[in-house]
Amino acid sequence: MKTQTNHPQTFRFIPTDSKPLDKSRLEKLLQEQLDKYKSSLLSSGLEYQVALASVPLGAHSSFQSFDPYPISIASAKGAWMTDVDGRKMLDLSMGFGSMLVGHLNQEVIKEIEQMLSVGTLYTAPSPISRESAELLCKRFGIDLIRFTNSGTESTMYAVRTARAYTGKEGVVKVEGGYHGSGDAVSVSTKPALEKAGPAEAPNSVPNNAAVPGESYVVPYNDIDALEKVFREHASTIACFIVEPVLENIGIVLPDEGYLEAVRALCDQYKIVLIFDEVKTGLTAGPQGASQRLGVIPDLICLAKSIGGGIPLAAFGGKSEFMKPVSDGRAPHLGTFNGHILAMAAVKGVDKVCTPEALANAESLNLQALTRIREIIDEYELPAHTVGFGVKGCVTWSAKPVRNYRDYKATDFQVAELSFLWSLNHGIMTPPGLDEQWLISLAHGQAEIDFMVNDFKELAKTLRG
Repeated sequence: MKTQTNHPQTFRFIPTDSKPLDKSRLEKLLQEQLDKYKSSLLSSGLEYQVALASVPLGAHSSFQSFDPYPISIASAKGAWMTDVDGRKMLDLSMGFGSMLVGHLNQEVIKEIEQMLSVGTLYTAPSPISRESAELLCKRFGIDLIRFTNSGTESTMYAVRTARAYTGKEGVVKVEGGYHGSGDAVSVSTKPALEKAGPAEAPNSVPNNAAVPGESYVVPYNDIDALEKVFREHASTIACFIVEPVLENIGIVLPDEGYLEAVRALCDQYKIVLIFDEVKTGLTAGPQGASQRLGVIPDLICLAKSIGGGIPLAAFGGKSEFMKPVSDGRAPHLGTFNGHILAMAAVKGVDKVCTPEALANAESLNLQALTRIREIIDEYELPAHTVGFGVKGCVTWSAKPVRNYRDYKATDFQVAELSFLWSLNHGIMTPPGLDEQWLISLAHGQAEIDFMVNDFKELAKTLRG
């Protein structure tokens, strides 16, 4: 089953006509934007140089570092940030979804401040950790949940739990999918094509220094390839871990019927299905991507949006598949698990992330996607818009991106220009060329107008 139709709960618009961009003009514009960046962000450049003395790459995540140097932020409130050069910037990154409620959301702050009056760390069970677990179980439709401190921890423990449940070691993942830094899933996140093997049967390419063990890699949206791997290796495969919507390479949408077929195959071959909803979660809607897309996994991984800006993650799912955590086959440990300040943030997020509030943010996102689509059509740009929930992106290709190989065929030169252009024009986008914007509960009409008008100026400049 291979179809080009995306899931009806997702958004993608492919233009009917487009014209190539002038490559020499792109090179000239790139150099102009790079020069402007370095001349207007002097304090960020100085901060970077100072940080290098104590921090590798001058940042505490390798992804935060990029050439010539990252922007250093001094403060943030609502939908806006202020950098160390004093520039006010519209935040469209929003912590990759962590700031769904907006920076310094008052309801979240209130809950945290109340907790600060009674403690900071118990390293013991507390009513608030139980209450927060109940809230998330109810919201995401799962039986049991355990808190962790990062998306990496959640995917690592979910895989470990699946291995303990099945008594098997093998892990299957999608080429181009990112599931944190645990060794078991640190394969083929963005492999070089010369190492990646054939598109229909990709190689498992370990990331630097990763020792993943028995791993298999399949293309996204290719149910035949998945079934082939299951058929040949089911006796050794514990789980299939996948983002229901890929958000490591822009936004790559599931074909209509793909996730349903994945669910059926996992049932047929008795393989644990893990949905990595670290980046989707509440950004997909009030009950997450699995509920919205209508396909329920055995285990789910959560992070980012559930914590309101406080480090927090979780894994959970059906009682049957969480048994190894209870019976000792897969112990789950951690001093800061269920940290009470993070639990307070859960309560605040739950209060403000109502269906009505998320629907309003999603309507603003749809407006942005639609208006940018119209600009793409007006200027006949080789690009298209993609969206899911409150997230969206412009993909620089006139063809739909359905998997990693399609993504590798997009225009990275204009993507880099768009990234630098945004930073130079007061818009903070995620570092890298393949992320997506996020419309938070703090964004309003003025913010949408600002981002759309900026894209129109970019389109005008691209066409000269």
